[in-house]
Amino acid sequence: MKNYAIKGSITVVLLVALSVACKDSFLEVAPTGAVGKEQLSTKKGLEGALISVYSNLNGRSNRMASATNWVWGSIRGGDANKGTDPGDFSDINPIQRFENLPTQGVIRDKYTGTYEGVARANAVLQLLKTATAEVTDADKKRISAEARFLRAHYYFELKKTFGNTPYVDETLDYGTGIEKVKNDVDLWPKIEADFKYAYDNLPETQAAVGRANKWAAAAYLAKTYLFQKKFAEAKTLFDLVIANGRTSNGKKYGLVPRYADIYRASNDNNEESIFAIQNAANTGSVNNAFPEFDLNYPYNTGPNGPGNCCGFFQPSFELGNSFRTSADGLPLLDGSYNVGANQVKTDMGVAADAAFTPDAGNLDPRIDHSIGRRGIPYLDWQDHPGVAWIRNQPNGGPYSPKKYTYYKSDVGSLQDNSTWTPGYTALNFTIIRFADVLLMAAECEVEVGSLEKARDYVNQIRRRAANPAGFVTKGGAPAAKYVISTYDAPWTDKAVARTAVQFERKLELSGEGFRFFDLVRWGIAEREINAYLAYESRFLPGTLGGARFTPNKHELLPLPQDQIDLLGKDILKQNPGY
Repeated sequence: MKNYAIKGSITVVLLVALSVACKDSFLEVAPTGAVGKEQLSTKKGLEGALISVYSNLNGRSNRMASATNWVWGSIRGGDANKGTDPGDFSDINPIQRFENLPTQGVIRDKYTGTYEGVARANAVLQLLKTATAEVTDADKKRISAEARFLRAHYYFELKKTFGNTPYVDETLDYGTGIEKVKNDVDLWPKIEADFKYAYDNLPETQAAVGRANKWAAAAYLAKTYLFQKKFAEAKTLFDLVIANGRTSNGKKYGLVPRYADIYRASNDNNEESIFAIQNAANTGSVNNAFPEFDLNYPYNTGPNGPGNCCGFFQPSFELGNSFRTSADGLPLLDGSYNVGANQVKTDMGVAADAAFTPDAGNLDPRIDHSIGRRGIPYLDWQDHPGVAWIRNQPNGGPYSPKKYTYYKSDVGSLQDNSTWTPGYTALNFTIIRFADVLLMAAECEVEVGSLEKARDYVNQIRRRAANPAGFVTKGGAPAAKYVISTYDAPWTDKAVARTAVQFERKLELSGEGFRFFDLVRWGIAEREINAYLAYESRFLPGTLGGARFTPNKHELLPLPQDQIDLLGKDILKQNPGY
């Protein structure tokens, strides 16, 4: 009897198992350790999901998707050359030559990595619909405003890089039409709406300094207006930001007194930082540190310099020359900085053991905070030795990157030694800073006819640069002949004022990912980039010889070919020229 009972039980179990196995649900097994929707809808779960949206600002192991835009904004804009060796990360070579193709992996990385940020923001907004009772209305308001601010940021990145791409919000998902969304709708109104919502609903201060606040949203919304040439609307908001803006930790917006201190980890989240990627070192994982510039250090420094790898992102000859000033301390706005004796002396082709004396002419002091050049102190490490720290001069030139580089005094505290390179740091990367806002406001003032107000904004930037306490020094004296002054004569010509403002952005924001996008929105990309390529190729013929920017094509990157293949040409329309 007992044996029959056992056999009968086994038969029932097998029949149940067989019936379950015939259903699709049998194949749906929750991943081990997965967090369910119920958990994510709690206050703690929502905050964690929101943090994941912030964490994607630097691309999360996808350096090409980062908001630093060192390739997409600075290399394409002429601030820098790819540098290093032509065989290292060779997928960037066609980018700097404007020979990029829709099939390139780095282009796909920028596209898909940015959409990852959009997806994370949408996930937060979806979760808010099922928030638990402990999530207050005030929590919902703030969390939704932060998520929409971040979504707007990611779509801003997509818009300025690729043009119009499919707009997907929290109402769409797989199975509900996400795969049918075309790229035939202008993204600007969508971006405006999200930033406007954030501006209206975010608090002025936040418990965590890295979170976006009301004033960061105002600045980004004004920038969105500026990119569309809505100068009056942008000016109104910039006026408010300049007069009333505060950081998330309550500091009144202002310029850091010394230019170099913008780029010091020990001075993160200062009064100039409006919105920044937050980084931390020595947390147990370098994923929390600043990862995107781990290749962008001088090469082969050993213990006498930072990073020790890999020589990418070398500032261009043209950028170095741009810091030349006249006898009265003003920039050479006529372009003569690339001519004759105005060109900055470099050690191109000079052996490491040969004598070399740095340039003795007038220079804007920001050159030696922006460019590592031979014979000038490289932060607190040592004098830059020239070719000894350059991987391949004929490929990248004589300069090293210097902004967003850690100091020797940061080693072990604000720098992380736990992985293959010491180039991971606690240094934040600033997406919008107050000097950027002043210069964008100056643009608006020029376009609406307030030339003297524009001059005032530019002079605020130049007075900070002229602060002797911020000069790079050597032996107790300025390391070079720093001659810089303000614009003291009234601005009466709109075209001249416009040129002065645009050039000031070039000097102040070099290497920070802005230049290419500025040139495109100003409508001068063809002229400026082709002039840069022609000049730079005189020194780097193997790298840039024959390279050329094609108008009505290279203003935008192509949509990744695999995305078009996946969705179909009737859904995604490729950008012109590709």
